[in-house]
Amino acid sequence: MRILHTSDWHLGRTFHRVPLLEAQAAYLDHLVEAVRTHAVDVVVVAGDVYDRAVPSLAAVRLFDDVLHRLADAGVPTVMISGNHDSARRLGVGAGLIARAGIHLRTDPGDCATPVVLSDTQGDVAFYGLPYLEPALVRDTLGAVKAGHEAVLSAAMDRVRADLASRPAGTRAVVLAHAFVAGGEPSDSERDITVGGVAAVPAGVFDGVDYVALGHLHGSQTVTERVRYSGSPLAYSFSEHAHRKTMWLIDLGGEGQLAAERVSCPVPRTLARLRGHLDVLLEDPALERHEESWVEATLTDPARPDEPMARLLERFPHTLSLVFEPERAPEDLLASYAQRLRGRDDHQIAEDFVAHVRGGSGPSEQERTVLRAAFDDVRVVDGLTEVAR
Repeated sequence: MRILHTSDWHLGRTFHRVPLLEAQAAYLDHLVEAVRTHAVDVVVVAGDVYDRAVPSLAAVRLFDDVLHRLADAGVPTVMISGNHDSARRLGVGAGLIARAGIHLRTDPGDCATPVVLSDTQGDVAFYGLPYLEPALVRDTLGAVKAGHEAVLSAAMDRVRADLASRPAGTRAVVLAHAFVAGGEPSDSERDITVGGVAAVPAGVFDGVDYVALGHLHGSQTVTERVRYSGSPLAYSFSEHAHRKTMWLIDLGGEGQLAAERVSCPVPRTLARLRGHLDVLLEDPALERHEESWVEATLTDPARPDEPMARLLERFPHTLSLVFEPERAPEDLLASYAQRLRGRDDHQIAEDFVAHVRGGSGPSEQERTVLRAAFDDVRVVDGLTEVAR
């Protein structure tokens, strides 16, 4: 059976306030085309269909459209809710939609009720484990305690029990939305830590043929049978080095597994640039990034004038500007009192400006502003004292 594994669509999300609906629509076009091109038997979507619990109407229309197209293609789809989705909203009409071959699994209590599909080699049971918030599902699943590993273990115990009751040779695929140990996170996933522990061991999923994971946005292999597809688009600059893909999984009759990555379309490359502003504006090696979405980290000791406007002249798609001035090493052994001894308020203020600028003190104009500010404070203090 040929399975196309995808996840973390985050329909409706923006990238540093840039709308991504067109790019998401292009990805879904690519998904439907890949289903046809690669003769896919089933599509699995491992959670975070939407970016928020109450998605925009435009995001809902996009989702509705791709469901119709997958149904028209005659390819069954199994999907679960993620931690960004509202499980109840996503699951509305699941019974009716299933008649068209779109199987939504959003109720933790149904995790051991599989979607059973068949090929020439026999049955494949697809078990959908929606995102399991420990405090909310502990009692439903009979978990021994409220933690990610505990609730996932309880859910998988139910899966294995159901699988054992099925005909010998039934293959099993699990969809789950979780942080599995060995996975590499990025800045764009929402934290799901409970009690200081977010990651669960991959061994929780032992006993099945393939685990299609969602939540982490980088495509990666935890074990040969446990994989993240990653998000189809980058949602933070920390993903600038990601190759966005889906997994094409061939599951043989005896559980043999072959995996291939199918690349996703890239609306615009990402670039993280770092250095002095003048260098970034003049370095010919950076020409290749002039049409990229750019995050620029400036290391100038003093903040340059109009840095964003100047960057936009060369890199018109600059979206993020960070200041990390180069600083002279400090004497860590000197106490705060020692560093201030013998210095008046004005000198201390100038020292502070030099400190935050990596050693570059205030200009003469800035010194004039500082002197005026201190003079005003002294006048107010003097008037207050007279009033007393």
